[in-house]
Amino acid sequence: MSNEQVFSVHGDAELTARAGHLFESAQTEFLCAARDLRTWSRPEARAAVRTRMRDAAAPGFTTRKLLSPVALADEEARVHLRLVQGAGALVRISGSPLPHETILIDRRVMILAGRENPAGREYTVTTSQALIDGVHALFQAAWDSAVDLDVYLSGDVPHLDADGRTILRSLASGLTDEVAARRLGVSLRTYRRRVAELMARLEAGSRFQAGLRAGELGLRRA
Repeated sequence: MSNEQVFSVHGDAELTARAGHLFESAQTEFLCAARDLRTWSRPEARAAVRTRMRDAAAPGFTTRKLLSPVALADEEARVHLRLVQGAGALVRISGSPLPHETILIDRRVMILAGRENPAGREYTVTTSQALIDGVHALFQAAWDSAVDLDVYLSGDVPHLDADGRTILRSLASGLTDEVAARRLGVSLRTYRRRVAELMARLEAGSRFQAGLRAGELGLRRA
């Protein structure tokens, strides 16, 4: 790849064919920022990343993964993050929006993932130093304000009253809102408002995520 080159590829197969070797040639730093892990979940792309992860603990080499809380909603993703963390990678959860799924290699190569589409996800690969330095600075700012994975998962447990815990159990058991509201003795509107408030306190973007977050914090127990 010549200096200042920018090119696009479509799909994981083409990405691996034209840029997969870059994952394996990293010498000092491998950074990844993504909303979740679905971008890199295809077999070819995941295999290329995993090859790099095996060397995450090598002396003088740094691997950092920066993800949004939504990444923790998937059990397989959490297992994967634990594995790469155990291999020496640093993993943090960012409260800041991560609009672009990005990989930075040695501050010399950058891979930006586009949206998924029927023809396959489009990736942009560049060695433009100006672009790389700019994105690296944004990554570092988000990283500095993010929380380590272990700290995020075992952080301060939100204080929930008995009704809040009952709502969590209702969500986990799949009760309809109408039935759950009757059991609590509140109106349907009040119940749904309390569900929304509970999701906000648990930093969950969906009821499913609220259940997972509650399980991680031990809040499903009476």
